Amino acid sequence: MRIVLVTGLSGSGKSVAIRLLEDAGYYCVDNLPPQFLLDVCAYLDKTGHRYVAVSVDARSEARLTDVPQIVSVLRGFGHDVRVMFLTASDTALVQRFSETRRRHPMSLRVHAKPLEATLTESIALERELLAPLAEAAHVIDTSGLHPNTLRLWVRQFVDSPEASLTLSFESFAFKDGVPVAADLVFDVRNLPNPHYERDLRPLTGRDPEVVAFLEAAPAVAEMIEDIAAFIGKWLPSYVADNRHYLTVAIGCTGGRHRSVYIVEELARRFAGRELVLVRHRAIEPADAR
Repeated sequence: MRIVLVTGLSGSGKSVAIRLLEDAGYYCVDNLPPQFLLDVCAYLDKTGHRYVAVSVDARSEARLTDVPQIVSVLRGFGHDVRVMFLTASDTALVQRFSETRRRHPMSLRVHAKPLEATLTESIALERELLAPLAEAAHVIDTSGLHPNTLRLWVRQFVDSPEASLTLSFESFAFKDGVPVAADLVFDVRNLPNPHYERDLRPLTGRDPEVVAFLEAAPAVAEMIEDIAAFIGKWLPSYVADNRHYLTVAIGCTGGRHRSVYIVEELARRFAGRELVLVRHRAIEPADAR
């Protein structure tokens, strides 16, 4: 089976991911206590289900620290297991809960006394409880992310073929903050900026005119060479450390030109070595295709 384990912080978009997977034909199980994961997967395998998505979160009373070992057991049985961890900044989560006026699931578990905790205390507790899952998962930061972009990224993640390591190249805008899910971050704001060219400003780093502008600048090619050399040198050590996911974030000021172009170039270079995903935070999904 292909088993997609969806986990992460409350308010980070897990329901969006689960609904997308259900629409894509996955048999979905929401908020399953981890101690039942092996039995449920065995039953679904026996009954002929090939695509399964399971949501696991901090509402479960079971020890979440057991989940990485359970994932290893499932992979040992030959299943293609992919773990997706959705997160967001405290600011984004507070805003989302304030807008929906929902009570945080952890609000009654922070204190020993039956008192309702503050929203920030609840978020902090949930981060602590879910930390073991984040370490073994592909992390997606949904702060400031449009739901359609999240749906696109989830679809790309589950449709990708099985590989020992998934290498994600992600462009972002420094003005919006560094993605919390990034493992490696490179700043390319020192490169020539197409934003100051009137005809190039409304375009993105995928458009031929912007590509030609950046290709004409020697510093851009040097930056790409340096970043590629760094990743190429250290990537084997991440694989040797049994890492299944690595996110490389490339940032510029607005996240539309330089970072997008460099992400596309790096993805082309590494496409033959590892499973590569391309993601652009600051441009619409229609522009990113």
